[in-house]
This record gives sequence, C-alpha cells and structure tokens, in this order.
Amino acid sequence: MSGHEVWRRELATEREMKNEFMARHPESPFVSGRVPFHDLRYFPADPKYRVRASLRRRPTPEEAYLRTNRDNQSVMRYLGDLEFKLSGKALRLRVYHAGEGVGTSAFVPFRDLTSGTESYGAGRYLTLELTESDEYDLDFNRAFNPYCAYTDEYECGYPPAENDLPVAIRAGEMVWAADRNPRTPSSALLARVRKLPPKRARASSGEKPLTRTRRPPTGAARRR
Repeated sequence: MSGHEVWRRELATEREMKNEFMARHPESPFVSGRVPFHDLRYFPADPKYRVRASLRRRPTPEEAYLRTNRDNQSVMRYLGDLEFKLSGKALRLRVYHAGEGVGTSAFVPFRDLTSGTESYGAGRYLTLELTESDEYDLDFNRAFNPYCAYTDEYECGYPPAENDLPVAIRAGEMVWAADRNPRTPSSALLARVRKLPPKRARASSGEKPLTRTRRPPTGAARRR
C-alpha cells in the first residue's frame, strides 16, 4: 500500500470516528446542546493541501489576544509563523499556544477564500504538536470547525487578520449548515447580538470592557 493510500485511509477513519463522537458522546456539542445532528461535511481528500511547513519562532513568545464569538478576548502566546508554499504562493500563518494545560499542542486558526461560502465563515482550525526541528506536515485536509459553528453554547476564538489566506483551501471540514455560516467573524458577532435580549445585546456590542480567558479557543472551547 502506498503512502497516499495509507494517508487516505487514516483520514477516512478519523472522520468516521469524529462523526461517531459528535453523534453520541456526552461531551459532543450536539449531545450536550441538544442540537439535531447530521454527518459533518468535508471537501474530498486532496494531497495538494498537505504541505511541508517551517515554524519561524519569535525570539520571545508574545502575549496575544484573539477575539471570540462572545466579543471577549482569549489570551494566547504568539509563538511564531509557519511558512509554506501552496498553489505556487509563499504563505504564512501565525501559531499560538494556550499556555499551561495543553502541553506541546499549538493552535493555528485561519480563514481563506472559501470562508463564508463553502467553509465556515468565522474561520477553521488546525492543531500541531510542537517539535524541536520546527518542521511540520501541515495538512489542511485535517482542518476542522470550532464548536460555535454548530451551536451558540460555546465560546471560540477567531483567526487574526494575519491568518487570512489569499487562496482557496478546498480541504478539511466544510460548513455544517447554511443558516450557520456567517460571511466573516464580524458578521457572526452582529448576528449573535441581534438574537440577544436588549440588555445582553448592549453588553456584547462593546459597552462593557472585554474580558479575558486563558482557556484555549479550540473545538472543545468553553461552554456558556
């Protein structure tokens, strides 16, 4: 069996297991939030979107703040930039670490030219395990949606503007439902404010100072 065949089988198995988790596990956003479940949707597996990337670390990690769908800020550490080539273009993505409790797992939120149409408009996530070599297999076929793509019960971090890719990434998870696909993070916030009772809507529109959280804005983000 070739390396590509092994990769495709592993990817298919991962997706089947995730569907099973989402449909039945108590910690699934669908189960805990009582949201009717249907299978997650994916772009076809495509090795074109699996690339080698190098992490160019900053001399000292910087504190960074990612806006969340609650109009709060999630505090992260900005480690450096992943540099890679895709579709003939030299690209980069900022890499973040959530601090204690996540070990060597790093977080890479991004948007691309499919965001708001074929993929979730507020952005998707990749994760990677940090290595000493800082060389990585960056596989966009494993890009996934944050839990706030399925329900408003979770708080998730949005990608920074620097992680808006000027290419279409037709790989990984697609948008789950057409009625839950904002064009941009800002439109997602506006849509949420419109749904809130008047007092809560005023607070979320910025009249109160933003709060900070040190929880990682991953798919298993904080439930509210």
